[in-house]
Amino acid sequence: MLAAAAAAGGGLTAFVYGAHDGRVTALLLLLCGTPVIALSHAFARRQERIRSLARKFTLGIALAIGLVLVAVGVVAALMFVSPHDAFLMAILLAFAGFLAAYSASLLARGLIEDIRAVRDGVVAVGHGRRIADIVTGSSDEVGDLAEAANRMTEQLSVREGERDAAEDARRGVVAAVSHDLRTPLTSLRLLAAAIEDDVVDAGTRQRYVGQMSVHIRSLSALIDDLFELSRLQAGDIQWSMQQVRLDELIEDTVEAMRPHADAKMVMVAAQVPGGVAPAHANPEKLQRVLFNLIQNAIRHTPPDGSVTVAAESKGSVVEVEVADTGEGLPPEERERAFEPFYRGGDAQARTAGGSGLGLTICRAIVEAHGGMIWFVESRAGTRVRFCVPVAR
Repeated sequence: MLAAAAAAGGGLTAFVYGAHDGRVTALLLLLCGTPVIALSHAFARRQERIRSLARKFTLGIALAIGLVLVAVGVVAALMFVSPHDAFLMAILLAFAGFLAAYSASLLARGLIEDIRAVRDGVVAVGHGRRIADIVTGSSDEVGDLAEAANRMTEQLSVREGERDAAEDARRGVVAAVSHDLRTPLTSLRLLAAAIEDDVVDAGTRQRYVGQMSVHIRSLSALIDDLFELSRLQAGDIQWSMQQVRLDELIEDTVEAMRPHADAKMVMVAAQVPGGVAPAHANPEKLQRVLFNLIQNAIRHTPPDGSVTVAAESKGSVVEVEVADTGEGLPPEERERAFEPFYRGGDAQARTAGGSGLGLTICRAIVEAHGGMIWFVESRAGTRVRFCVPVAR
């Protein structure tokens, strides 16, 4: 690059003043430029020793101007240039160096302030601040860096919020599982101890065995639901999707739940029009959702109440609703009712008598189908509705 620049300068001089002056000019440029280029590269390899950016700019300009001045003096002495001309050339070079240093300091001042702003912001983020407020006075690469740092801070805040929420949910689930396991296990231990110690008669022993069977079935249901929920949340879904006729599926599910409803003196009915569109779903999983919702509705409906299952097509989805005439659910608790083991109101589980994971599993299954589930506003009782895609 130095040789090309010297040749260009010599060629321009030769075009104006002749070949001899062109050769002299090219030689002069090579003699002046060689030490500047060499020492600039040496300085660049050791610049990590100078921590200030302003000092690097100043030293770079001083290096270039100082070496050029020395080279001019040497060349002037060797080529018998008049001292007057050499002195004027040195003055001009020094003045040009002063102007260059001043201009560089002005440009570097704003750059250094922006870099310090980014540095202070990143240090604050490292100390725990999660507010994106790094402001720079430029729109160049440093400004882009500040915007990237602000976006990083915002994303970090969101991720930490999600992590904290997930951790709180995990702790809540662990606490709820521990509570729901402790009660039946304590009862089982006491009942087993009474039977082993032979302190009860034959009739009481038989009754205790029946109670133990109830607790074992409850524990088994809880463990099965936990296992299924963990698989759903992990995305371990290997279902075969097909066209599902909802009128037949709902009718079969309602008939299967009728003995349970009759035992509680609750009327259960299906209201599905014949022209409802088929759903694109897995029939077993969709029936699991219906079982959970209907069972939950029957559990919270008083005697002589009713549970109704309806379905209707709405564009690209088909909606299914399970409505009961029970005590209902306050609006502020409806969204949290889908959380595992959520206990609202008077601290009693809405899913009392079950595993406490019914609504959570329903939401996971419906969302895995590409649908959604929600509570519908109701003056009396509870209405839960979910939608799944229509089969094409």
